[in-house]
Amino acid sequence: MKFAIIGGTGLIGSQVVQNLNAAGHEAVPHSLSTGVDIITGHGLDTALAGADVVVNLTNSPTFDDASIPFFQTSMDNLLAAARQADVGHFVILSIVGVDQVPALDYYRAKTLQEDILKAGPIPYSIVRATQFMEFIDAVLSWTADDDTVRLPRTPIQPVAAANVAATVADVAAGPPLGGILDLGGPDTYPLDELGRITLAAKDDKRSVTTDDTAGMFAAVPGDVLTAKSGARIAPTRYADWLK
Repeated sequence: MKFAIIGGTGLIGSQVVQNLNAAGHEAVPHSLSTGVDIITGHGLDTALAGADVVVNLTNSPTFDDASIPFFQTSMDNLLAAARQADVGHFVILSIVGVDQVPALDYYRAKTLQEDILKAGPIPYSIVRATQFMEFIDAVLSWTADDDTVRLPRTPIQPVAAANVAATVADVAAGPPLGGILDLGGPDTYPLDELGRITLAAKDDKRSVTTDDTAGMFAAVPGDVLTAKSGARIAPTRYADWLK
């Protein structure tokens, strides 16, 4: 099969391309760097020509309310081009529990992306993943100073990007789900504990202060960002990934 991987040069996309090609498919990466602009639509018709499957792994450049028109415009353009190209399967990557955090603009934007796909003309699959292990350092930086990192106790179930990419490739190569597959890591931690584990592994002498008002994840209610019964559980443990 031929796959058009939109956002195919990024962290997840590049690995999805590699996995699909290794399995004997033809997966072609597309991004701004290859001349494809999902906001203006430039290059989309050429990128999707002959594709059996489109995998959209692009992301908004910001996490604020500008992410909402980004996903609206990009999905409208991609779905129109996919329909024109007679694509048979459209896949996106989203976030476990994304529709249960309306206080965050970015999560509302990702929910909108899902809703546009569900209402669109192309058979679809949605892969929802928990928080990437590769992004934990960034999460700590949001509420850090020279001595202290302030973190809430929000339950987090970190998953390795390589496991996410493998799952996206697997779903993309199969029949459309017409629904959502959740993917989570094998272990769940309160975010403040995860911060302490991360700093200790890096021999970082800063301390972690538990603060349930600190950072973006303070807006998350309960354990909605953790995978529930029926989810696929990835094999890579955070402690092993840190090593």
